[in-house]
Amino acid sequence: MRGHDWINSVLPDELILEIFRNLDSKSSRDACSLVCRRWLTLERFSRDTIRIGASGSPDALVDLLARRFPNVTNVYIDERLSVSLPVDFGRRRNPSHSALSWLRLHFVSERSEPGGLRSVAEKCRFLKSLDLQGCYVGDQGLVAIGKCCRQLEILNLRFCEGLTDTGLVELALGCGNTLKWLGVAACAKITDISLEAVGSHCSSLETLSLDSEFVHNKGVLAVAKGCSLLKNLSLQCINVTDEALTAVGVFCLSLESLALYSFQRFTDKSLCAIGKGCKKLKSLMLSDCYFLSDKGLEAVAAGCLELAHLEVNGCHNIGTYGLESIGRSCMRLTELALLYCQKVGDEALSEVGKGCKVRYARVRSSWQESSGGAGQVTKQKVLSGGLFLDSEVKRVFGLVRTEDARLARLPKHCEVKSYGDEKVLKQGPSG
Repeated sequence: MRGHDWINSVLPDELILEIFRNLDSKSSRDACSLVCRRWLTLERFSRDTIRIGASGSPDALVDLLARRFPNVTNVYIDERLSVSLPVDFGRRRNPSHSALSWLRLHFVSERSEPGGLRSVAEKCRFLKSLDLQGCYVGDQGLVAIGKCCRQLEILNLRFCEGLTDTGLVELALGCGNTLKWLGVAACAKITDISLEAVGSHCSSLETLSLDSEFVHNKGVLAVAKGCSLLKNLSLQCINVTDEALTAVGVFCLSLESLALYSFQRFTDKSLCAIGKGCKKLKSLMLSDCYFLSDKGLEAVAAGCLELAHLEVNGCHNIGTYGLESIGRSCMRLTELALLYCQKVGDEALSEVGKGCKVRYARVRSSWQESSGGAGQVTKQKVLSGGLFLDSEVKRVFGLVRTEDARLARLPKHCEVKSYGDEKVLKQGPSG
């Protein structure tokens, strides 16, 4: 019959939704949503990802999308986009909650009104991941997240302004029992008070990334004692000492990854505690920790036999003996990075090459190519041990050239890749 709508009268909603889900471009979905009111409604229900602008009226827009796209799970907010609100905004209200579970806002320059984040909290009660890096976040919004989003697992507050202990404490009280990942950096008003709340209420926390000059031992101690399930810990806190990290070694027995940056007050006592208690440690990153020496690395080698990744950067008191201990004990080591470690000699790298199945090695130093041992000998010993070197700087080891006779000793599955004037040796899968 001419003019009869065969599609809408025959196809059920479920089939049309399935068709929409198989459209591979945004333009196709947008075109379908303009066919009729039914298709517009169904297309909104089928969307799980949307991108909106950060300028204009972002708070009101977030409130609108929570009502119009109830099944959205991912939202990207792009500061380059400017979106005007529709003229009928606010006329109709949908009491249902959005299925949004993942929200990421990075470095939104404008200060959000308190009602913006509150609206997200009230409408998106199934939110599991909230990434607010670089945004202005007031305490009121974070308090609302804690009260409404009781399934929150991931929270990134790195470089957030406007946040104080009040907001983070209330969030920990509200949804701390589900929180598994927390990142805090350069938040001037976040102190030990917040971390004490985290230690008391976030017993399921598995990852903590903390960069703060306002946090002291008291806060880290509280986290270590209260978050026994902690697996990943990254610290850059100039006012934290051995006392805090020793507690990590005593209480965080499930720790798998530890990264310590720019510590002037840590000594070997800390690493000895880690080696004694954290038997599951697989990754260790030490950067600019001047008071750590071979003794600390020896303790890690003796206790952390599952260590697979080691990076030492600018720790000038760590030398040959410490790395030799790693080579003899940590047979599962597969990745090694030594950056500006002048005291590490050829013997240490040779020991690692013989004892470990390292598939990636990165070595950078201030040694000159003409200095002798650190150049030619190291290349011979390390390469014969099954490693490859990332010659990032020409003066480190000189260029690794394809015609170099030493490359003939490499296994056949090793390939040489060139990046400009440099050569990188890559050991592919065996077999």
